[in-house]
Amino acid sequence: MVNSDFKKHPQDTPLILIVDDEETQQLFMRRVMEKEGYRVMEASNGKECLEACQQNLPDIVLLDAMMPIMDGFTCCAQLKAIPETQQVPVLMITALEDKKSVNQAFEVGATDYVTKPIHWPVLLQRVRRLILQSQLYRQLLESQEKTEKLLLNILPEPIAKRLQQEEGVIADRYENVSVLFADMVGFTHVASQISPTELVIKLNSIFSQFDQLTEHYGLEKIKTVGDGYMVASGLPIKRDDHADAIVEMALAMQQTITELNRKIIQPLSLRIGIHTGPVVAGVIGIKKFSYDLWGDTVNTASRMEQYSLPGCIQVTEDTYGQLSKKYLFTERGVIDVKGKGKMKTYLLDCSESISQNSA
Repeated sequence: MVNSDFKKHPQDTPLILIVDDEETQQLFMRRVMEKEGYRVMEASNGKECLEACQQNLPDIVLLDAMMPIMDGFTCCAQLKAIPETQQVPVLMITALEDKKSVNQAFEVGATDYVTKPIHWPVLLQRVRRLILQSQLYRQLLESQEKTEKLLLNILPEPIAKRLQQEEGVIADRYENVSVLFADMVGFTHVASQISPTELVIKLNSIFSQFDQLTEHYGLEKIKTVGDGYMVASGLPIKRDDHADAIVEMALAMQQTITELNRKIIQPLSLRIGIHTGPVVAGVIGIKKFSYDLWGDTVNTASRMEQYSLPGCIQVTEDTYGQLSKKYLFTERGVIDVKGKGKMKTYLLDCSESISQNSA
């Protein structure tokens, strides 16, 4: 009999498609299957079978071999050629017992077969087995889909595919990309005055909006560290406008914080730094693996954020030189950067911050 869970949840009850041109045979088969608790659809030939599958995908097809208009062999071959139905098990029912017909059934994709006159206990046993196999296969597909979605939340899609193909070491060098670091000024003080739950909710709200921006501008979020956010442009898929795209992202991030400040009592400000140059990108770890970047470009971008001003976007001369669009930059001049020495930098969108820090 059908699993009791199916009786509790009728929508989960397996659906059987009976395809037979003999009305008496079809009637007997329907009664036997309904007595077992299965839902039943019916068709009188292969053409009607294909049409029925388009309306409602069955869990199994009981397919008579010899029928008018379209026989079972032709119908089975077409079912296996259609992506939506190719995994539906087909139990061929035939009066033919010669090996040639049996071989033909398997050649066109039949999962199993029984011969007429039908021995009902044998038919039911095979139906139960094939439905169980079908359900396990669907569960496997659903599990794989969940795994793939989880993987895509962690890694860029091209990198995830390479990992699934069991590529050994994933490490690539990119000669020209732009890297952004952002940090929320004053967030540590805010965090000390709110509960852990409120802290996580606030950070998640802000970073979720940043994540949407990375999707919008076609960039790659690398990671978050505390209240810091790291983004790269120009990898793993190369693009010529990587510097423009990451500056647009930076402006949108500042606008996000500006809009947020209208709703909260304790305002926040965002400090952003950008640098352009070569990096090495790859996947590290066995458990909790991550896609990360290494190289002097990463370190310099981080320094640009650290030496930037609240509400500002600071870029290096390398980034500034690759921008094709006109932005309202202020030449900050040469600053002494730890580990880098003297560097010429530019500030964008921070006139208020400059005034406050000059006062």
